[in-house]
Amino acid sequence: MAAISLKIHICDKEYQVNCKPEEREALEYSATLLNEKMEEIRQGSHIIGLERIAVMAALNLAHDLIRSQDSAKQDNNAADILQSMDVKLDSVLSDLSN
Repeated sequence: MAAISLKIHICDKEYQVNCKPEEREALEYSATLLNEKMEEIRQGSHIIGLERIAVMAALNLAHDLIRSQDSAKQDNNAADILQSMDVKLDSVLSDLSN
């Protein structure tokens, strides 16, 4: 499938990027998220320079991603423990009823 060209706006600058048509919505959402994070940093700190703001935004977004992944792992671990407990309880209850 052919790539499409999109114009995205981040911190008052326009960038032209290519993507697959089915990835357009995700790319636009990603650009919006990045723009919001960079504007938040620009407004709320003394960091000067678009490159420095971009690095700080990337670090913040990477940190958020890692926290989400850690949370998902903990949820999976909890689900595994509950599943194991369920199997053991079923076994004990089965033994008691026999």
